[in-house]
Parts: sequence; structure tokens; C-alpha cells
Amino acid sequence: MNPLLLAAFAAAIALSGAAHAAEPAAAAVVPSERTDASYAPGMGEIMAATQMRHAKLWFAGQAGNWPLASYELDEIEEGLADAVKYHPVFKQDAPVAAMLDKYTARPLGELRNAVTAKDAAEFRRSFQHLTQACNGCHQAAGQGFIVIKRPGPNPFGNQEFAPDGR
Repeated sequence: MNPLLLAAFAAAIALSGAAHAAEPAAAAVVPSERTDASYAPGMGEIMAATQMRHAKLWFAGQAGNWPLASYELDEIEEGLADAVKYHPVFKQDAPVAAMLDKYTARPLGELRNAVTAKDAAEFRRSFQHLTQACNGCHQAAGQGFIVIKRPGPNPFGNQEFAPDGR
């Protein structure tokens, strides 16, 4: 290879590296920092996530995966707390905290007890109570066209619900 061409190529690489070294480093993005403090998830977003958790809770309970069922129950409760936090009143006349307490507190407690006891029969009963409570709350909030039911076939083909991945 031509020594002059090789020297020019090496100089170009060195200059390119020096130019990039002189550029200021981009600010690190910290995932926990929000760029828009005014963001609040919509009630529909919160409820869609809750519906997914409701389904996953069912599949975990049916599989006897009590740690996963407990986790999904925690996530449902967290989502409902977010609904209260971000939307204390729904559609101007539905106090979310009072409605959730009236409709879901008891069935969620029943489910928690069933999961803790690893009682499959009680889990099925209390899951049905929660599902009915969701629909009662939807009715009371003027959203009765949203009807929740026990899940059918598992749509989460990329998640194993059996304990220990069995």
C-alpha cells in the first residue's frame, strides 16, 4: 500500500477521534426522573393495566403459583391507589376512593386471604366476587358498558404461570 495514503488515512482517523473527544458528553438520563411533572395516566390507562393484572391474577391462581398471584394482587392494589391519586373524582360526580372502598375492599381482602392460605377453591370464589365488584363499580360510575369477566384462554404466551416454571 502507498505509504503516503496510509499516513493520510491514519491522520484522518486520529483527527476524527480527537474531534469526538472534544464534544461534550450527553447528559445521562435517569429513568426515575420525569421530564414532564404534569403527566398523569388517564383513568382508562390505569384500568387497562388493572384489567391485565386481573387476568394474570386468574392464571397465577389457577396454576397454584401463589407468589405470582400475591404479586399481581399487589399490582392491582397499586393501580387502584393510582386511580385515587390521579383521579380523585371521576366524571365530576364519582368519588373514586369511596367507590373503590365500597366495591373492591372486601373482595380484595377475600382474595388476599385465599392467596395467603393457598386455597384454590376460595381463590376461585373470591376472584368471582372481585369480578362482580368491578362491574358494580363500573355501573355506579356510569361506565356499565365496560363488563369484566373471568379470562378465557391465556393470551400471555410469553409468560409461564406454573410455579417454578413447571
